Amino acid sequence: RSPAASGRAVSRAAAVWLPGTCGELVQGAIGGQRFLVSCPIDVFARVAVELAPRAPIAAPPDGPKAAAALRATLAHCGAAALGGRLTLDSPLPRGKGLGSSTADVAGAIYATLRALGRPADPATVAALAVGVEPTNSSLFPGLALFDHRSGARYEPLGAAPPLEVIVLDEGGAVDTLAFNRRDAHAVLAANEPQVREALALVRRGLAEGRSDLLGRGATLSAQAHQRVLPKRWLAAVLDAATEAGAIGVVAAHSGTVLGALVDPARAAAPRVLAALHEAAQACAVLFVCRLADGGPRWRRPVCGSAARGSAPPRGAQAAAGGALRARQRWPPA
Repeated sequence: RSPAASGRAVSRAAAVWLPGTCGELVQGAIGGQRFLVSCPIDVFARVAVELAPRAPIAAPPDGPKAAAALRATLAHCGAAALGGRLTLDSPLPRGKGLGSSTADVAGAIYATLRALGRPADPATVAALAVGVEPTNSSLFPGLALFDHRSGARYEPLGAAPPLEVIVLDEGGAVDTLAFNRRDAHAVLAANEPQVREALALVRRGLAEGRSDLLGRGATLSAQAHQRVLPKRWLAAVLDAATEAGAIGVVAAHSGTVLGALVDPARAAAPRVLAALHEAAQACAVLFVCRLADGGPRWRRPVCGSAARGSAPPRGAQAAAGGALRARQRWPPA
């Protein structure tokens, strides 16, 4: 048995940064299978673990999911005799659809694997994360499609294009665990035609470098999801943002935030922001940030520069899927 497995390991530590999200570019169900395409932003949460033999697990009061993820990772690695300290440092408000739980959970898994000297591959992280709660695709490199409930489907979609995101909050909070327990099969089935079209537009926009198509797809998904979790300010935000030159809007499909997507080659973010201040005064502006690649950062990221449109290392997305890798394009035509 290894020292880690027997609990005789010396203290080991690791830290990781995971991006938040402004909801999802697309979310819904096709053929009864649920999926999402997260909208990662360059606002990062830091998760750190320090492991020690025969120690209790000390976690912040707001970190029970991350603590559960740490325990699951130790058990997966045959190191359940270890314990230690879990630290969460996040600018992401909870219950908003900003990916705070995924950052905590996936971050705890990534950091624990790293501290144990195990490969911190996204396929392993995803499999462990969905055992804790439904999980965003922001844990994968680049942009990705992911079955956030079962982890049964993963598809890399490419690097994040250089877009700016103005993140607005309608207020309140959504309990994502309770939300995901709702029976929404009927409305999701009714939404399938729009969701198929939204996914096709986002795929094509990323493949062809067409930000307008990506914006149309994200907007269509947000509008279709009004039947599931309505946003009071969606219409006003969409009208004001697009009038000022934005390419579309993005919504948290299980949260309270909306985002205006801005291609800096087409419009200036300050102009869009001014229009939103005027049209949606009841909404709080949380972040003016950039679309980012998903996946872990092992050094403190520079928000607004390094994360913007930077392609993952060659082969990173192909390797990320592991056992989750999609074997053919989905959904079938």
